[in-house]
Amino acid sequence: MADLIRISEVARELGVSPSRLRQLADSGVIPSERSAGGHRLFDPGAVRSALAQLMSTSDFSSRRWSRPDWHRTLELSGLQEDVVWQDALAEALHDRMSQEGRSTAAYAFTEMLNNAIDHSGAEEVQVSVWISRVEARFEVADRGRGALPHLRERLALSDLYDALGELTKGKTTTDPDRHTGEGIFFTSKAVDVFTLESGGIRWTVDNVRRDQAVGASDVTEGTRVRWEMDPSTEIPISEVFSAYTDEDLDFARTRTVVKLFGFGVRFVSRSEAKRLLRGLERFSHVTMDFSGVEEVGQGFVDEIVRVWPRQHPQTVVEPVGMVGPVEFMVRRGLPRRDG
Repeated sequence: MADLIRISEVARELGVSPSRLRQLADSGVIPSERSAGGHRLFDPGAVRSALAQLMSTSDFSSRRWSRPDWHRTLELSGLQEDVVWQDALAEALHDRMSQEGRSTAAYAFTEMLNNAIDHSGAEEVQVSVWISRVEARFEVADRGRGALPHLRERLALSDLYDALGELTKGKTTTDPDRHTGEGIFFTSKAVDVFTLESGGIRWTVDNVRRDQAVGASDVTEGTRVRWEMDPSTEIPISEVFSAYTDEDLDFARTRTVVKLFGFGVRFVSRSEAKRLLRGLERFSHVTMDFSGVEEVGQGFVDEIVRVWPRQHPQTVVEPVGMVGPVEFMVRRGLPRRDG
């Protein structure tokens, strides 16, 4: 468990006023504990996760993401992401992050900046960093074509939500000759909180709470990517890779969150299932997370657990996160073993 710190320190380090932090703790939005002397204590990771849930509040968001410790506007023509990291950030962050933290930050930063260089079509990119003892935050933003609109157009998808669904699976790219489509997927798994905003949509991956969410964003032009992490983390990024790669180090496993592929919590049709399953034959093992789904139809379930697996026997589909009637329907739809 992370060291607990007092309200004044966590407020200063995370850029939140003590009164606002106390208000959020009183209302139960942010978890806290009490010391023997009655002082409030906070886990910085839990606070970081809770603050990510408040990003829809524009005034709060603008304050939290203002006044970066390091900021540059860079011309994208001829830009090299590794040179930016080595020349501008590696030394500055050396004594402020653990070795594992720097490795994760370097991977995420270079992957996200490379996406802007190769895909955005913009003329320049805004890069910002916030660093404190308990938190490191990064932002890469451009005013180009936008990740989700570009993906929708290149893959001939019906809407931006379809584009987001494809992006979350991994191995999705508009330029397969130059990219594997793994950068966003692995970055979103390696940090505490990851947010991608494009086309008026916000996708948040909260690895502290082990949850994902989709909401509205004020980013309608270009793409903004933000991520937050513990600067003193001792978790190697190799652990993230190993969770989704096989013994040959191929990106062979993925985890798909069902609720990201529809509106609401009901999934009933075969067409919804086909949209969810599209492209997953590229993996040998797919964990399908039903967390947050309240109702599924027979056609939806049949397509996922019987029809598609028969058509793609090389891929194992493992349903998880089911409760109540959803679990009943999925278990009922699974093929019965003889004997």
